[in-house]
Formats: sequence, C-alpha cells, structure tokens
Amino acid sequence: MAPAGALLLGYLLGSIPFGLILTRAFGAGDLRQIGSGNIGATNVLRTGRKGLAAATLLLDAAKGFAAVTIVEALWPGSGVLAAAAAFLGHVYPVWLKFRGGKGVATMMGIVLALYWPCAIVYAVVWLGLLALLRFSSLAGITAAFSAPLSATFFSEFDIVLPLLALALLVLWKHRENIERLLNGTEPKVGAKSA
Repeated sequence: MAPAGALLLGYLLGSIPFGLILTRAFGAGDLRQIGSGNIGATNVLRTGRKGLAAATLLLDAAKGFAAVTIVEALWPGSGVLAAAAAFLGHVYPVWLKFRGGKGVATMMGIVLALYWPCAIVYAVVWLGLLALLRFSSLAGITAAFSAPLSATFFSEFDIVLPLLALALLVLWKHRENIERLLNGTEPKVGAKSA
C-alpha cells in the first residue's frame, strides 16, 4: 500500500500545472501558446507578468516539497518514491497529454524536503548562474546536477542516485535549449518572445 500510495499522491501533486492555471486565472492567456509553450516560470515570465512567474516558481517548488513531506508523514521511508513521482507528474502530467514543465523548480522543492543543505547549494547555483549569465536553461541544468554532487559531499548517499536520475531528466527536457545554447540562439531571461 505504501509504495502505491506514495507514487499516486506524489504524481497527483506534481502534475498540478500551476503556470497554466495562474496565467489563465489572471488573464495572461494560454501559456502553451506563448514563447516556448512550456508551463514553467521562465515561460510565464515571457507574458510580462513577473508576479505570476514568481508565484509559479514558488508553487512548483512547493508541490515537490509537499509531495515528499506529506508522504513521509503518511508512510515513513517512502519520500524518495514520492519525489520521483512528483517530478514525473510535473514533466509528464496526464492532464496535459504528458507535456509538462522541465522540472527545475519542482526538483528544488524535492531537494529541500529530502535534505535542506543540498537545497541551499541548489538555490545558490541556480540563482547565481541565472543572475550572472541570464540563461535560465543553463542555470537550471547546472543546479539540477549540483544536487547529487552536494548530496555526495554531505555523505547523503541514499539520495545521490535518485537525485542523479532527476538531474538526467532535467537535462533531457532541456535538450532543445542545449542545442540553442551551442548555436548561440538561446534567449536570455528578460528577452521578449516572438
């Protein structure tokens, strides 16, 4: 019961498309028809609504955190399962024909719930690179890989492989961004969509 419950609850929480819900609720249109078509905070920012982008980022992180925390309270020891399910729910939500976000904010919440010192490293890497280079994709990918690396450094070996798996999925979801980075055509944060 515990594994099934952890997976189901984690997936359902992770699959809530906050970016899409917020942009529709506040009259910013269908997020899937804007910019990259992604449902994450970076694309919400392309609507020009910074408050909605910030809210999307926080809520996407919060659902990852909530999935792990709630499942750990219900079924101790099942948090990693909930983490994986929440992440998959965000990037492959059944409600949106499995076309979701790229997982960076949701992974941040997951890392915070699993071991908060790693989340500090994650946030510093993510926000630091974003401020320095203004490439959301590069900052997000690097932050994702900082999680298993910092977990190794802190000797939290039980979460290293799960976090590495999530980081690899973040990398996979950013494959088009990587191609644009290599071609010099990746837009920087703050650039208006065509």
